[in-house]
Parts: sequence; structure tokens; C-alpha cells
Amino acid sequence: MIKKIFLRDQDEILLALGVQDRKLRALEKEFKIDATVTYNEDGQGAELSLKGTHSRLDKALARLKKILEMSAKMKTEEPERDRVPFKDNIIFRPEHARPVEARTENQKKYIEAVFDNDLVVSVGPAGTGKTFLACACALRALELGMVERIIVTRPIVEAGEKLGFLPGDINEKTDPYLRPIYDAFYAMLGVERFRALKYGNVLEIAPLAYMRGRTLEKAFIILDEAQNTLPAQMKMFLTRMGINSKMVVNGDLTQIDLPQKNQSALLQLPKILKGVPGVAFADFGPEDVVRHPLVKNILRAYDKWEKKTPKATK
Repeated sequence: MIKKIFLRDQDEILLALGVQDRKLRALEKEFKIDATVTYNEDGQGAELSLKGTHSRLDKALARLKKILEMSAKMKTEEPERDRVPFKDNIIFRPEHARPVEARTENQKKYIEAVFDNDLVVSVGPAGTGKTFLACACALRALELGMVERIIVTRPIVEAGEKLGFLPGDINEKTDPYLRPIYDAFYAMLGVERFRALKYGNVLEIAPLAYMRGRTLEKAFIILDEAQNTLPAQMKMFLTRMGINSKMVVNGDLTQIDLPQKNQSALLQLPKILKGVPGVAFADFGPEDVVRHPLVKNILRAYDKWEKKTPKATK
């Protein structure tokens, strides 16, 4: 069976196909369909033909129409609404899971900052949704055509155990450190769509060392566990930003695993970037924890204990 969708202009073509047709190839892999593009003679529009089973075509077309409709809606909304592309706190709507939404006031401010600025630095304890919300914002930006790919990275810093004790090659050794990011995307995309985006090079998850020497254009780039970066690593990462890209830096200053905690680049970043246009800072506290209710009490207990016995934390 063949079904067609008409793309009216270059903006819709880019949204549907992506740079070098990467989005289209990912769509083919995800839904197991074949796609061909016929461009109009005037070069302004195109006809996209999809071939496959009835159910798969319907799902693929629904995905494409959703992307085009959301983009058109964003263009027609008044400027005040264009600041943040979500309503009712909903950031991203997975197909088979509950919508991802801001659940605290600080989370809402964080999301607004991400869409209003090119670089956002967020600091807060575990469980406040920093990583999950950043991934959700990245998927929304991809969905709206604001970026063409998502790149998530973490420094590989050992916390008590050595990489050499783990079996396998370098990819298998680093995979446990990147697992929380995989889990976030699995929850929002499902395994099949996640694999399609990953194999189509639309979604990349890699150790921080792999970022050196690259220029990342029209990308949503997330640095997680930033408290474990050294100043030189942070400078290297921040200078990877290319045209039409966004960056989010997340970290928890209570979980620095560096041998000398005062060397954490995240401690220096607010002082270095204070007042720089296009940079915003977001802070989370125990009140923003969205895990088990007991986690808030645990964090408060640790905070109270560390203030009383500072030497025990060094």
C-alpha cells in the first residue's frame, strides 16, 4: 500500500526529512516502511510517498502530521506564547506513556529557561528531574524542528570502583555510566523508536571525551553529571556549540566524585558566565524531588548532618 503526504515549502521539507534526510531514514527504520520524495518543479514543495502495511503507514503519517501541525501552530501563535512551546506544563507527549510535565515551580522555570536561552546551567540534588526534563525538552525541540539532532554526554568518573574491573570493551565499560540517560529516553520513546533515532544518528549518547574536536550545529546538547568535569573539560564542551544549537549543563554539587572536589568546573561556572547574554542558571532544592517521598527527607537529613559535621564529608 502507498500513501502520500504533501510538503508545502522548504520549512516543511526540512521538518519531515531532516538534514540529509536523516529524519526520513529514521522514520523508515522505526516503522519498517519505504519512502520516496518527489520535489515540485518550482523547488518549493515536495510529495512524500510512503509504502508499507496499512497500520505502519497510518502510524508514520500520524507522526509526520503531528510534527507539521505543531510547527504551523507555533508560527501562528502570538509572540507572547512563542516563548515556551508548551501548554498546561506538558513538555512532551509519549505515544505509550503519560505526558512529561513540570511538577514544581522550579521545574517550570527551568523549562522556560531552556527554551528562552542558548545555554542553561542547572544545579540541584538527585531526583529533581534535571536529566529527565532536559531529555524531554530535547525531544520537544526535535519534534518542532528547532534542532536536527540530540547529543547527550557525561564525564566518565569512577566512584569507588575502577573501569578495569568491568568486563568487555570500552563501549561495554562506559555503558553503565550512560545507563540513566538510556533509561530516560526509553521511558519517553519506547525501545523501537529510541533505536531508530539512535541508528539514524539523530540521537547520540557518548562519554564527554568523545566531544573533543567537534562542532555541533543545530543540535540540542546535554552535559549531565557536570559536577565531575574539570575546568578544561568544561571549556572544551562549551566551545563545541555551533550555529542554531542549545546546551544544557546539569549537575549535583553534593555528588562530586573528583579526587579534589574543589576542582569541579561546576563550582566555577556561575562566576565565569555571570552576566553573559544567552546564559541562564536554574537551581533545584529538596522541594523539587519527584522520586519517592522519602528521598526528600533523606536529602534534608544528610544536609543537616553535613552542616553539623563538615569534616566528615571531606
